[in-house]
Amino acid sequence: MRYLILSDIHANVTALDTVLAATEGQWQKAICLGDIVGYGPDPNQAVDRIRSLDAITIRGNHDKAIAGLTEAEDFNPIAKTAVLWSREQLTRDNLEYLAQLRQGPVFVDGFCIVHGSISDEDEYVFVAPQALEELRIAPAPLTFFGHTHRQGGFMQRGNGLGVINFDPSHRNLIWSLPIEEGVTYFLNPGSVGQPRDGDPRAAYVIADTDARKVEYWRVAYDIASVQSRMIDAPPPEPLIMRLAVGR
Repeated sequence: MRYLILSDIHANVTALDTVLAATEGQWQKAICLGDIVGYGPDPNQAVDRIRSLDAITIRGNHDKAIAGLTEAEDFNPIAKTAVLWSREQLTRDNLEYLAQLRQGPVFVDGFCIVHGSISDEDEYVFVAPQALEELRIAPAPLTFFGHTHRQGGFMQRGNGLGVINFDPSHRNLIWSLPIEEGVTYFLNPGSVGQPRDGDPRAAYVIADTDARKVEYWRVAYDIASVQSRMIDAPPPEPLIMRLAVGR
């Protein structure tokens, strides 16, 4: 089975539609690691797209806050502004959809999906010491996580830890990573709608469980059109500007 794995769409339907167009016919089931909404100008459209895909979806911290399951007190002022605006824009049906999303870990076809870390859906896993703990407690040899908006991840073979990072010079297919027996993987597809790894292109992966490989992809989208829609909404200017630089 080939799975399209998406994360951190953040209400950017232009980026999401570009990914879906680029991957048409290349996957059989979609998975979303959370944060469908927040930051971007298209909360209802983004939720509608994910629902139409019948994607296996878990919740992110922005999904929870916007659905009213948690308050936004722990968010920075910029993110909190976006949460409150998004909550007002969403239809009742879409708010209810977000509220009923499952919390990770969730198991799919022999692998695991989480939003943040395995033990805490709101934890950011950025660095090797954190990753070592995740790999130690991993409930499956392969786990996909989001939340950091950084494409890459970690892998452990015996006592050795490998860190997977990419730079923006790579073309659309960045790397096809073979999934080896005896190796544990904690992999991040990156953010569809708000990358923060220095590459503004939409990020995603395709995981092929039959061929035992994970393909890391990036695709350029019309950032200016998203920024123009954000100007008409109240998100603070830093959210608008950062789309162009992927930071």
